[in-house]
Amino acid sequence: MISRPDERSLRNWISFALIAGTLLVYAGAVKFEFTIYDDNQYVAENATVLRGLTLVGIKEAFTTPLMGNWHPITVLSHMLDCSLFGASPGAHHAVSVIIHCANALILFRLLLTLTSATLRSAVVAALFAWHPLHVESVAWIAERKDVLSAFFGFLCLMTYARFAQCETKNEKLKNYCLALLLFALGLMSKPMLVTWPFVLLLLDYWPLGRLGFQSFSVQDLRRLILEKLPFFALSTGMCMITLATQKQSGSTEAAGQLHVFDRIGNAVISYFRYLRKTIWPDDLAVLYPNPGHWEAWKVAVAIVGLLAFSVLAVMLIRRQPWLAVGWFWYLGTLVPVIGVIQFGTQAMADRYSYIPLVGIFIGCVWLGGEVAK
Repeated sequence: MISRPDERSLRNWISFALIAGTLLVYAGAVKFEFTIYDDNQYVAENATVLRGLTLVGIKEAFTTPLMGNWHPITVLSHMLDCSLFGASPGAHHAVSVIIHCANALILFRLLLTLTSATLRSAVVAALFAWHPLHVESVAWIAERKDVLSAFFGFLCLMTYARFAQCETKNEKLKNYCLALLLFALGLMSKPMLVTWPFVLLLLDYWPLGRLGFQSFSVQDLRRLILEKLPFFALSTGMCMITLATQKQSGSTEAAGQLHVFDRIGNAVISYFRYLRKTIWPDDLAVLYPNPGHWEAWKVAVAIVGLLAFSVLAVMLIRRQPWLAVGWFWYLGTLVPVIGVIQFGTQAMADRYSYIPLVGIFIGCVWLGGEVAK
């Protein structure tokens, strides 16, 4: 049996290995240049950003959408990079890699805090840090918004866990307000986090156990939903802002050419395409064009598959709650970018899997740990 000092030492070594391994995997990114695909609009040819942090630039970040998105915190991070390093692409890449390292470390510490399962938490964090599907989010300057939104999102979960576990009212209020602030910063980095309140509810069930595994209470569920109302309010506001800015930029025009059933068909099939690339990440591309129409039988099989996995997760929720939490984390966090509301011409994108795959990693690693017993 591992003593407490030895356990702390093990966790410190794991943290060091996560950081070192991630830096090694992405060491080549500092040699990359700006790409002509969005990097020029975000940094290389954006005069406001290149001037660094200025009062005029800060005001513009909050008042003027960039590339059809309102994400002022991301724009400010690019401005800060330019203030510190100028227009050096290597430095911009290095900052994204450092944020990704921090995300992996926060995820490890979050799962460790919630479950006390050191090795399982480490495996999930390593998969998140080193999986090939996440290269696009880390090594593409224009996707700084992915790593930045995850950074604030994971910190929000960590702070929320402290809120749920502390006992004094003052501590609870402080952690709740801090979690809400971090959530707002995450939304202003990328609207991907609009389904985050549902992730909080999943964590309430497992591993926080605020709903109870054996004695599910509708009254407790109602209380927990009311507790999340400020989070839902922020999500609703960000959804409205995003739809307005995307419509203004013309990003939704491509969606008008696709029937709603074609968009739904692509969405359900994309859930399994992401899973396939998670297991076997080949033929990765910066753009996966939307075919416009999928054969009816493929759509039907995908729908049946999603329903079957979901029903199985619910059936096993009392004995293996991590399966349901991981599966519905994956389904829910992909909703904003799954394509039912189409932005652009892509059918899917590697960068969209940055946060959702955490759910798959949790479910698979915890299941593997139970089988190994």
